[in-house]
Amino acid sequence: MNANLSYILWNPDDTALRIGSFAMHWYSLCWLIGLVLAYLIVRRLYKEQKIKDELFDPLFLYCFIGILVGARLGHCLFYQPDVYLSSWQHFVEMILPIEFNGNGDWHFTGYRGLASHGGTFGLMLALWLYVKKTKLNIWRVLDNIAIATPTTAFFIRIGNLMNSEIIGKPTDVPWAFIFEQVDMLPRHPGQLYEALAYAVLMFIGWTIYRRRPQRVGTGYFFGLCLTYIFTARFLIEFTKEIQEPFEAALPINMGQILSLPFIAIGIACMVGGKWMKRLGAEK
Repeated sequence: MNANLSYILWNPDDTALRIGSFAMHWYSLCWLIGLVLAYLIVRRLYKEQKIKDELFDPLFLYCFIGILVGARLGHCLFYQPDVYLSSWQHFVEMILPIEFNGNGDWHFTGYRGLASHGGTFGLMLALWLYVKKTKLNIWRVLDNIAIATPTTAFFIRIGNLMNSEIIGKPTDVPWAFIFEQVDMLPRHPGQLYEALAYAVLMFIGWTIYRRRPQRVGTGYFFGLCLTYIFTARFLIEFTKEIQEPFEAALPINMGQILSLPFIAIGIACMVGGKWMKRLGAEK
């Protein structure tokens, strides 16, 4: 990273570390750090709330699979259905982290293309299945996950920044980034805007929890997380380039369209938290 006039030249190596033939990319590393920190935060919350260890143990697996599957399917079906539903090979690429070559061979790529909206939906479905198995109060589980979620979201967006993806529109603001892997235009660092917004939510959520821990189980933190994250996402999208050509014909882009129902759900949870608490059966 170097400064050029008032702009920031951005062209990092996408490999964070290499051990022999094994390479860990920044995006994968950021995902891993975010998930591990969220795991530790929720584990602490469960202990403070005296929830049994055996009820916590399967939670990480449910969350990991739900987020990964939801984020992958969300990207493929929301943003590129014309590609991934056009042939059996592309359909396989949607499910498995591989890419077929023109001669019929394939190579491992990892999952390139994950949508946060799909990941959120996948997480919610996974937590519903987890609650059915453990019989915990669903609002308590959702609130605890919501307190930890901004940490993972922060690191995912840092991963996007390291990958020079989800770039912003051209701008002349003094903090603009020149993503050399894309072009030599100064652009809004939309990934950094989102990361900073989620860092603020980490502080807000943890502060409220420390002052009013009794709100866990009402749906308040879940509602706050959805409302804040997707309102921030909706607003920051105005600084981003569209991800797919079809979005140019839309009044607002796909990310903003998908954010609206999550904002509505979040507001409903915050406003109706006391009522929703009665729907759960406390363990």
